[in-house]
Amino acid sequence: MAMAQATRAPREEGQQHYYKLLSGHTIPSVGLGTWRSGSLASESVHTAITQAGYRHIDTAAEYGVQKEVGEGLKAAMESGIERKDLFITSKLWCADLSPDRVRGALRSTLNELQLNYLDLYLIHWPFHLKDDAKRPPEPGEVLDFDMEGVWREMEKLVKDGLVKNIGVCNFTVTKLNRLIRWAQTLPSVCQMEMHPGWRNDKMLEACKNNGIHVTAYSPLGSSERNLIHDPIVTKIANKLNKSPGQVLIKWALQRGTSCIPKSTHQERIMENMQVFGWLIPEEDFKSLSSIKDQRRVLDGETLFVNKSHGPFRSAAELWDNED
Repeated sequence: MAMAQATRAPREEGQQHYYKLLSGHTIPSVGLGTWRSGSLASESVHTAITQAGYRHIDTAAEYGVQKEVGEGLKAAMESGIERKDLFITSKLWCADLSPDRVRGALRSTLNELQLNYLDLYLIHWPFHLKDDAKRPPEPGEVLDFDMEGVWREMEKLVKDGLVKNIGVCNFTVTKLNRLIRWAQTLPSVCQMEMHPGWRNDKMLEACKNNGIHVTAYSPLGSSERNLIHDPIVTKIANKLNKSPGQVLIKWALQRGTSCIPKSTHQERIMENMQVFGWLIPEEDFKSLSSIKDQRRVLDGETLFVNKSHGPFRSAAELWDNED
């Protein structure tokens, strides 16, 4: 049954499309990402919810925009949108990856967002950093990560009604299997970098096999690798009379993943939601899924790798040499 939940196409509830999670809750298939949104985050969130029909907003403590996101959410709810109809995701940053800091970090996030609960709380990266660690980290700034202890505290947040779902970001198959062995509450969601230039097939398959829903971040690529200008993407977009961004978002949905494209431009925010009521034909979907240059853009190296002192001396080690 879990497998069916993980792989079924989005279902429609009114005008919004959702995936069902292991917990029984639903997650909207397209959300607004807020990384690098800066001072425009509040306006972007308000526009997305009130004008474009988004119901899923993704943010994180580390993005430094949660207060602005909170202002946007407050304004949207004051205009008549009900909290129960929104799905708000945030993430636990690496400096707070110790059992005694989990609840305090969530309280801070809820305070910034002006909310009483989150719909989804994720471990942002599975690496424990000292407060104010340098980038890249200096010797001794990457600490031991008590994954089980942290997860137990996140499970308590669900029991206490502060969080409806918990999950992970940037995990490997190895780390996911380890968590699953002792988790009393399975992760509802695994959020990963995914786009035609990095399909991340191994993690997608591992999540499907365990009924865990996948959310694709950077579905359009990033500034380091902007897939909007990829010739295969633009060719298919022209054929379908859609924008390249719409094609990339639709590709993510047809794979069975939700996605969280980031934008601070009103017209782009609107455009990114216009991905329902049509499909990418199978041959074009296969072309997008066959791009040969497969590589991560956000590999975590600058955050966690100290090439001379470790404990991680390469990006490959961060990803358990699974690529």
